[in-house]
Amino acid sequence: MNKTGPIIIIEDDRDDQEIFGIVFEELGYKNDILFFGDGEEALNYLTSTALEPFIIFSDINMPKLNGMELREKIYENEDLRIKSIPYLFFSTTAEQKHIIDAYSKSVQGFFIKPSGINEIKNILQIIIEYWQKCESPNYVK
Repeated sequence: MNKTGPIIIIEDDRDDQEIFGIVFEELGYKNDILFFGDGEEALNYLTSTALEPFIIFSDINMPKLNGMELREKIYENEDLRIKSIPYLFFSTTAEQKHIIDAYSKSVQGFFIKPSGINEIKNILQIIIEYWQKCESPNYVK
């Protein structure tokens, strides 16, 4: 896990992207924030970049490649899997089936997007600070 790497946000809703941008700007983390509108676009980036992201926040319901499908493709890709990139769902809704499916695919967290920007900010701050303190394997390939 590269704690200085970019924070990846996969979200097809432009308003939610804007809120994430505002929140991360207010939080002041030095990580770059990269937005992707669908899972396919994110997967293309993840498989083609030499950069190792710090963390991935993904919506579930997206066009082309949804969050569950994307997680599965990342997990099946050895080069991506050994980077130990935390993958968390940040979704508007949470059906029990989605939560069970997410954790069965080794997702590191499932969060419901709160309606208020301050609540979103608090949750994101807790998540980022947790992962900044967390140890992970550092594989060299």
